[in-house]
This record gives sequence, structure tokens and C-alpha cells, in this order.
Amino acid sequence: MEQTNVEVQERQVKVSVLVAVYNGERFLRKCLDSLLRQTLRDIEVICIDDASTDGSLGILREYAEKDERVVVMHLDENKGQAHARNRGLEKARGEYVCMLDCDDWMSDDALASAVEVFEANADTDSVLFDLILVDEATKNEERFKLTGPSVLSGKEAFRKSLEWDGIHGVYMIRTELHRRYPYDETSMLYSDDNTTRIHFFFSREVRFCSGKYFYLQHSSSMTHAVGARRFLVMRALKNLKNDVVQMTGDKEVIDSLENVIWLKTIDSYFFYYTHRGELSGDDLRFGLEEIKTAWREVETDRLDRHTTRKFGYAPLRPWVLFRLQEEMYFTLKKCKNVWEKVKS
Repeated sequence: MEQTNVEVQERQVKVSVLVAVYNGERFLRKCLDSLLRQTLRDIEVICIDDASTDGSLGILREYAEKDERVVVMHLDENKGQAHARNRGLEKARGEYVCMLDCDDWMSDDALASAVEVFEANADTDSVLFDLILVDEATKNEERFKLTGPSVLSGKEAFRKSLEWDGIHGVYMIRTELHRRYPYDETSMLYSDDNTTRIHFFFSREVRFCSGKYFYLQHSSSMTHAVGARRFLVMRALKNLKNDVVQMTGDKEVIDSLENVIWLKTIDSYFFYYTHRGELSGDDLRFGLEEIKTAWREVETDRLDRHTTRKFGYAPLRPWVLFRLQEEMYFTLKKCKNVWEKVKS
């Protein structure tokens, strides 16, 4: 069941900002303050409390009482960030929409900067923010380095996003396009990546703006935690591949995706190899089964031969032979790293 505790009077809205919140009381005020300071005033801030068990909902309602632009939704059951954002997206009235995680914040001109790019370029459908990575422990800031031309075709941006090569997934998008392709709810950990790639693919143009998005990196993040969920990346990429097959059937893009899935399969085995002393027996069995499924389903005729000729990357059959290759490969790498440290 969903509840909206604030009815917003009908008014012009240029940008809808989706803020999915789950137990974010430690960061929430900084996040919301950055939005209410925006130089672009005609915005709405749609906050979706995903059944938080801390004081987040109280903070959200406090801000909604102070500013009519803050809309609060409360979900009775926690179903993850993608689901929460989709519920907010249904209510978005802005011409453009973007998301802000409840532990992140924006520069005062961030939204205005993105809108200026849209309004100066009629064919632009997605605009990336200037991403600043902030280490919570050290407070150090590092700017994400975007590479390539200042304007990309959607297909070019999609290709770069497969390996996140000089591109990130923090952006504003035309609401109409976002509604056609809402957040992928099939994977709680990697739904953002899939949705962003689909948005890029169907954008006519992707550009950048100077507005800053500050992304807080901390140890409690699910993407940094050592656990079974880390093995879901292959499943998420497979879902993306299936979507691309159904939507476009573009052979070149599907081939690229298959190669990325295979490289992630090898990476996942490395994660399994490196962290098996920390993972539970159930997590190890789950991870190995996910790797085996990806190994079994790989379309080897789509793989780059330059990659598969390398030791450690060959899709060997049977399964026991593939595992033997991986164990030898990563053991040799480990020994090499130890030897190099000894020499230095």
C-alpha cells in the first residue's frame, strides 16, 4: 500500500527529482537541503520512503510541511530502490526527471545546468551531471573523468556504458523517454545499470553539463559489500541482453553484450576465488551456480577470439575443465603479484 501525505497544488514543474529513501536519516537533511537550494525553482522533489525503520519518514514529512515542492510517498513494504523509484516516476509531472540517492547531494546550479543543455539542444534526451566521488572516511573528492566527444549518439553512450568506460550513470532524462523504459526491478543490486543503458540506447543524443552531483562512497554500500549479491551482475546483464534482443535485434550490440557478460563471468570467478574464505557455504554454492549458469549459456560464436584465446578466458568444456583453468589462472596471478612485491 502506498500513501501520499502531501497534495501539491497544480503548478508548473520543469524537473521532477526522485529520492528513494531507505533508512537514510544520517544523510537525508544534506540531500534535501541541496535540492531546496537549487537555483531552478520550478521543481518537485518526490521522496519515496521504502518502509524505513529509522527516522527517515519523519524527516521527509518535516520537509514537506516547510516546502510544497516536497512530495512524500510511504511504501508499507520494502521492495528495493528500483520499485520505489518507479512508484515515484508514476507521479512525476516534470518535463525532465532525474534521481538523487538519499546519501548524495547536488551543487546549487545542478538542475538548472542540465535543463540549459536540454533547451539548447532539441535532440538531446539524456544529460550527464559532473560526477564528484566523495570518500566518506577521508572526505577526499575525486572528479569522474568523462572521455570522448562532448556529444554522443545513444548507441555510442550505450557501448561505453557496458564497461563504464569514460561514462557514468548519473543523469537527467526526458520524462517521456523514462516512462517508456522504467527502472528494471529484476535485480535489486544492478537495476540502475540496466535502466541507464537502455535510456542511453534510445536517446537521440547524450550530452554533459557542468552541474555537480556529489556521490558519497561508504562501506555500507551494497555494491562494495562482500556477499552473494555480487554474483547477480551476470544475471542482470543477461536480462539486459534479452531486452535488447526483443527491442532491436541489433547483432553488433548483442555481440558486444555477450562479450561483456563473459568477461563478468571471469570477474565473478575471481571474486569467488578471492573471497571464498569470507563467504558462507550457501553464498559460495549460490555464486558458483550463477557462474556455472553463465558459463553454460554463453554463446561462444559471439565471443571475441582475441579474448577467448587467452589462458583464463577460454570457455572450456566440460565444467570441471573450465574450473581447473580458472583455479590455475588466478593462482598464477596471485603468485606473480607476491613475487613482484618481494622484488620491490
